[in-house]
Amino acid sequence: MLSRHITKDISAYCHGELSTEDSKRFAEHIISYAGCRTQFDEVKQGIKLAEQLPRLSAPEHLWRELEPLLAKQAETGVAIRPTFWTWRVQMAAAAALVLIAGMIGLWVYNNRIPSIRTTKPSWQVKRLDGTPRIGSERISNSGQLAVGEWLETDGNSRAQIAVSSIGNVEVDENTRIRLLETHDTEHRLELARGKMSARIWAPPRLFFVDTPSAVAADLGCAYTLEVDDHGASLLRVTSGWVALELKDRESMVPAGAACETRPGIGPGTPYFEDSTAAFREALKKVDFDGDVGVRGAALTAMLNEMRPRDTLTLWHLLARVNGQDRIRVYEKMAMFVPPPPGVTREGILQLDQQMLETWRHALESSWINGGGKFVPKPVAEAYWRVKNGLSRRLKEMAPK
Repeated sequence: MLSRHITKDISAYCHGELSTEDSKRFAEHIISYAGCRTQFDEVKQGIKLAEQLPRLSAPEHLWRELEPLLAKQAETGVAIRPTFWTWRVQMAAAAALVLIAGMIGLWVYNNRIPSIRTTKPSWQVKRLDGTPRIGSERISNSGQLAVGEWLETDGNSRAQIAVSSIGNVEVDENTRIRLLETHDTEHRLELARGKMSARIWAPPRLFFVDTPSAVAADLGCAYTLEVDDHGASLLRVTSGWVALELKDRESMVPAGAACETRPGIGPGTPYFEDSTAAFREALKKVDFDGDVGVRGAALTAMLNEMRPRDTLTLWHLLARVNGQDRIRVYEKMAMFVPPPPGVTREGILQLDQQMLETWRHALESSWINGGGKFVPKPVAEAYWRVKNGLSRRLKEMAPK
């Protein structure tokens, strides 16, 4: 498998028909090859649309036409000639058969096999230490976490969740986590408190984790996510990329970087973990302090501490600061990596999206290579292609 491009396997992957190893190889291939990823996105979108199609009944007037014609044929034994109207009748008959079969199936579903009706999709959970619980039931060795159920660990227990066929999540001590949904086009957990470590080999935006202050969207990666008792969270990415989102606020976090969130605010600004302690402390004030004067002084401290690689942080800040502060951010970035041809000072200060993306491409080499082998370039390029494609689609779907 995968010696050539894998478009023939897209449907099998979407419906969970590939083995775990083949699913992993499929995901790695999709991340690396834009053509296959585009076809995967189209199939995934088609599945989502099909899931939303309504079920319709045949119009009543076709039933009224059908009954006398069938009665006449029964009396005479002569087949009715297929005129335009009788073709409509035949179509109605076919619809009637489908409807009757559906009604029978529904009756059987609701009355004869209630155990099937109540079955929910679930993921396998393996005990790692202590006695984790699903609901009120303790896990001795393994168990099943169904949609809507909570998995909880105490101070002495840990567990591992198999995320369908696309990866796994390790659940640390004192953690509460719930399975929200799982189907071909989306898998979603809710982390209420505690810490989890995810390792996912899926194409972008198939696995999500809701927290009280943001949503983590996986882009083919490994990361840890912690939520404290107040709903604040800390994301740390060890490979690939993760997007942290809340409403119209988004932070893209590459390997080697981290990002904090706060309830009511959402994601802060991503930063590389090898930045200075003074830089990180100042950034926390810029992101979350309510005093304008404090934020301005903290921005000055940040700019004094930054390195070329920290343009990751400043690129995000461009859209989060205003006026003179935006000018200061722009000028500091331009000192490290001058804007490429076609990108102007005025355009950046006005947040021209095309110019921001062009400049970001010029900045990427310092993000990817500035601190070691954190993010393979094909993965980074894949992420930004997905992000830009989603942005274009949202603009096309927006009301005129």
